[in-house]
Amino acid sequence: MTENKGHEKGFPVVGIGASAGGFKALKEFFTHMTEDTESGIAFVLVQHLSPECKSNLRGLIEQFTEMPVQEVEDGMEILPNNIYIIPPNRYMVFVKGRLFLNKPVQQRGTRFSIDYFFCSLAESLRERSICILLSGAGNDGTLGLRAIKGEGGMTMVQDPETAESDSMPRSAINTGLVDYVLPPREMSAYLTSYVKYAVDKKKQQIISSVFKDEDLLQEILNHLCCQMGHDFSYYKQSTIKRRIERRMAVKQINRLEDYLAYLQTSSPEVKSLFKDMLVGVTSFFRDTEAFDIFKERVVPDLFSGKAPGDSIRIWVPGCSTGEEAYSIAILLQEQLEDLNQYYKVCIFATDIDSHAIKQARTGVYPASIASNVSPERLKRFFTWDADGNFYTIQKNIRDMLIFAEQNVIDDPPFTNIDLISCRNLLIFMNKELQKKIIQVMHYALKENGFMFLGSSETVGEFNDLFEPVDKSWKIYKKNGNVSYLRPVMRGFATSSKKEEFVNPTSLHKSSGESKIIAIRKLVERKLFRQYTPACVVVDKSGEALYIHGRTGKYLEPTSGEASMNILQMARDGLRMELRKAIRKAAVNEESIHCQGLRVMSNGEITTVNVTISPVTEEDPILQGLIMVIFEDIHLPESSASLEEVAVTGDIVTDKDKHILVLEQELRDKEGYLQSTLEELEASNEELQSINEEYQSANEELETSKEELKAVNEELAMVNTEMQNKIEELSRSFNDTKNMLAGTEVGTIFVDKLLRIKRFTHPATEVINLIESDVGRPLSHFSLNLLNYENLIEDVQSVLDTLVPKEIEVQTKNGLWYKMRIMPYRTLENAIEGAVITFIDITNSLNRLAVVVMDSRDAITVQDFEGTIHSWNPGAEKLYGWKEFQVLNKSINIVVPEEKQGEEMEKLKKLALNEDVEPYQTLRVTKEGRLINVFVTATTLVNQKEEPYAVATTERFISQH
Repeated sequence: MTENKGHEKGFPVVGIGASAGGFKALKEFFTHMTEDTESGIAFVLVQHLSPECKSNLRGLIEQFTEMPVQEVEDGMEILPNNIYIIPPNRYMVFVKGRLFLNKPVQQRGTRFSIDYFFCSLAESLRERSICILLSGAGNDGTLGLRAIKGEGGMTMVQDPETAESDSMPRSAINTGLVDYVLPPREMSAYLTSYVKYAVDKKKQQIISSVFKDEDLLQEILNHLCCQMGHDFSYYKQSTIKRRIERRMAVKQINRLEDYLAYLQTSSPEVKSLFKDMLVGVTSFFRDTEAFDIFKERVVPDLFSGKAPGDSIRIWVPGCSTGEEAYSIAILLQEQLEDLNQYYKVCIFATDIDSHAIKQARTGVYPASIASNVSPERLKRFFTWDADGNFYTIQKNIRDMLIFAEQNVIDDPPFTNIDLISCRNLLIFMNKELQKKIIQVMHYALKENGFMFLGSSETVGEFNDLFEPVDKSWKIYKKNGNVSYLRPVMRGFATSSKKEEFVNPTSLHKSSGESKIIAIRKLVERKLFRQYTPACVVVDKSGEALYIHGRTGKYLEPTSGEASMNILQMARDGLRMELRKAIRKAAVNEESIHCQGLRVMSNGEITTVNVTISPVTEEDPILQGLIMVIFEDIHLPESSASLEEVAVTGDIVTDKDKHILVLEQELRDKEGYLQSTLEELEASNEELQSINEEYQSANEELETSKEELKAVNEELAMVNTEMQNKIEELSRSFNDTKNMLAGTEVGTIFVDKLLRIKRFTHPATEVINLIESDVGRPLSHFSLNLLNYENLIEDVQSVLDTLVPKEIEVQTKNGLWYKMRIMPYRTLENAIEGAVITFIDITNSLNRLAVVVMDSRDAITVQDFEGTIHSWNPGAEKLYGWKEFQVLNKSINIVVPEEKQGEEMEKLKKLALNEDVEPYQTLRVTKEGRLINVFVTATTLVNQKEEPYAVATTERFISQH
């Protein structure tokens, strides 16, 4: 149970990685750490040790510290103020307060035990994990350092200037994720101060005391936004506070206002905080099981239904340094090879971190990726650089990707996307922003497109938009039957007036149902306050939303298309007054009372009072609604209907007759007015219809504009990518040009048709070339060579056989060159011509001539008949004959008669290109004196490898 107690106490664990030259750094670190042996920190030392030798590191470390030092045993519990050392030939992980050992799978070659331990430390302890990288060769520890920084831990690296081997420290520093770069002697002070601030305090106390002022926190985010151009206000508050708190701990600042003041004066700190906010932790094939399912259930469907040559479009937002994007590209390349068909794969990998994008573009990764990438994939898709100890993505994979800076919150999304892989990005955003991002991705995807999220992410309330492909690893497929209205991206994250996405289905279900419930409750409250026999709740246009009581005496459905508009359903005598009253009530927001309205209903006239009242409830669902209340009025019995009087004919006076005439005129005018209003209403509806058509057309134009904007953004990215490639090609061309010029080797590049593509200046000494000759056939030029006319034939022979040729040639001005003809191979191993090089060997031949002339040995050249053609000064001294006296004479002049037959036999063997071992024989001087000599004979061959003469070296053997 001790492990649980220790775990609850939350003491930090410091992983220390070291390799070549690391012992000196460890000695300095623990010597200065001795002053604080009760720091409450556990130290775990992971050093590259020889697998065959037993480690004596424990005994050495014990000399420099008072803390207990132990060599780790499998399952050992870890305690504070102790030092633990990894044994040889073992990997080690930290799990729930214990250290576990296992044997490396890879028995030979480079191992990454430091990365292995650091990653487990990050996963288990998160913000309580600390790593220190000391002197060492290679780049082990870099990936583990990334993992610890991503979980909010602290990273410390030895200053490369103080390291005996600086490869490991420099590799870590290049990530831009290191908090402290210090000499080992200074690390302990910073480490203990950091631990006392960041780990010994409880999180709740820190948040309540440091972050209680929300205005200061927002001011920090505003300053970060102004300096870096990115707003983190919509990130989770807990994440933001942890990142700021960690930076305060690194800088030993206790108050938020002090950190804000420091941030405003320190540009490097702004960049460091921005880097911490990004949390760019990634790796190749992260979550292996997830990628296995992705390969099995998603990758084949991406090609399903597409014809060869079609495009596969993928978007990877928040790609960081590119590992995930490259992982997907590798899976697609494997599928392409299985299909044996050509498809255009384009992967848009974006991030707001320019440093990460720059690193991703290079496609260069440390050797430690071997722990995540299988040996087969490393061999197929990576190129290993043994000198630099790193892997480089091969060109066919790199060409699939376009890397660019993009803010997924503010910038327009890509469109017509087959797959979006957005893993472990949404978990750092609040719910509001998560909703918007998911809606943007839904808009960007094609019908039945896929979305690949992280294991801790979901689509939330948008289950109707996506179908789960794999629930455990959060792989979804777009539901083509449900669509969102077009998103407007302007001011997406920062504007307070944002155009929201609207789901028509859910609006009808959720918003409509809640509105009906609210209206019913409103009417019920009115009924308790007053007697309300009949009422209708309408909106500003008169559409009836809720009807209470019997309204048949006042309203009747119209013939034709069904309508619930109260103005169209109103009976004679109500329509005009209702129209005016509803409009007036909506504009002035006051109740309107219409007294004594006479309504014709089933041949009878009913007198009605109507009250039109705007709803003044605070509930936002009820805002803008109007309640229409009907009340019948019962007239006295003596008040007979004028209609009844007209029917019975009991017209008592002229006054009654005049009243009837006026009433008839009034009804006629009312009818005329009603028809006029209906015509105006029809015209208004037509205008409204035209307006809606214009509005629809405007929305379509707006959609087209946004799509064009997205396409323009995409083209800008492609343009940036092409510009980067052009710059790379320009640099490569300049490097190649300077390299060729620096070698002073004449070089001519020709294509398959033997046309000149490029040449260097020294080549003009052999062939008369000028710049305008590029593109002309090689056969158009005369050679400045003696006794050699077969250049065209030899180049064609190399192209046909792919066997290089090497020939020594001499120019007309006496210079000698070694000419090489080799095939011109592309990166894809295709032959696209030949390379002809001329290496000046004149000086070498001159030096060789000096050797021949100054040699004390007799050196001769003779043909296979024994005729002498060359005779050096050494031969003159040895035999007494001058050169002019022996030229064109038989070698027998210096060979005793009894040895002449033997000498001719050796010449015959040499003529057949057979080897003759050096031998001892007799020679005759000019004075007739016999001398002993040691002879070495060599056959000379021409350009066609045919023997044409013999060279001999004859050394005098003194007689004792």
